[in-house]
Amino acid sequence: MTAGHDPDLAQAAIEYCYEQDWSDGLPLVPASRPLVDRFLATVDREPDEVVGRLPQFERAVDVEVAAINAAMAGCRPEHFPVVLAAWEALMAERAATGGGWQSTSGPAPLIVVNGPVREELRFNHAGGVFGPGFRANATVARAIGLIVRNGFGVRPHVLEQATQGLPGRWQICLAENERESPWEPLAEEAGAAAGSSAVSATLLRTSEFVDNRHTSSAEQLLADFADTISRTGAWIFRHAGAGIVFCPEHAQLLAHAGYGRAEVRSWLAERCGRRVGDLAAAGKDGLGDNGVRHADGTRPEGFEPLLASAERTNLLLAVAGARNAGISMVVRLFGDWSGTAVEIESIKGGRS
Repeated sequence: MTAGHDPDLAQAAIEYCYEQDWSDGLPLVPASRPLVDRFLATVDREPDEVVGRLPQFERAVDVEVAAINAAMAGCRPEHFPVVLAAWEALMAERAATGGGWQSTSGPAPLIVVNGPVREELRFNHAGGVFGPGFRANATVARAIGLIVRNGFGVRPHVLEQATQGLPGRWQICLAENERESPWEPLAEEAGAAAGSSAVSATLLRTSEFVDNRHTSSAEQLLADFADTISRTGAWIFRHAGAGIVFCPEHAQLLAHAGYGRAEVRSWLAERCGRRVGDLAAAGKDGLGDNGVRHADGTRPEGFEPLLASAERTNLLLAVAGARNAGISMVVRLFGDWSGTAVEIESIKGGRS
């Protein structure tokens, strides 16, 4: 260790955080008053401004609570405006202010970063974008998890009731690969100003890869996505939302064939679904008054679409990853995506 750094004191501070039950299971950065003040100095917000509520538990999160948890997550102060934007994007999701955090499916936030801040703060947008290895991606996502835990009090086996949960519960923060995407940035499509730094976010039930390096046909590629999206295990209600994080190779193949985001959605909305007989085999051909699927066995044969429509709120489309193989990721939306993006405040404090 270098002079002036006492590992025993650091260990004691980390153990204290564990004793207070603040941790998600990994060591936390002790949040001193001067450190938290450096976070607060990066945004033009009052520390006691409320930025999120969970009405059913009468819990609220303010800017200072968010800053404390971002510091403990390992963020740098300049990451804090991104954390706040991601948090506010999630608070625009109906599920995130309803029962999403406590759901038996244990959903994971998907956070997508666009604009110049991607490069400024070194967010990974290329190879391994769903994996570890980049501080900005990892700590911003972790900060959201700690805010939910310590601000809302949603802890496993207490308010969080996940049956199994997701491996990526607090890990999915990625930047779009805007350099190699053939389409406008996701945030711009969602209403952010062109060229601005912004965050889009929603809750996911799970993610699953589509490996298709075997065709140069856009329609065959889309058929592979339609088959993955349409599996019966993902259907709980009358309809289900989905998303695709295309690798650059897949996105460019589709664009070369004349498919923009709207055309991709239209093609998939028409073809994603299953025949009633397939749903009956899985005990999901019936629909209750509340739209929940159940076994029926009496419905006539026909095709049922999975997506409610070709609106972008039913099918989020982004581009990220490396252009070295035809591997993309299908994501399952927990509920309705708001379809909005939150612009990131200019960083006041600069780099620390």
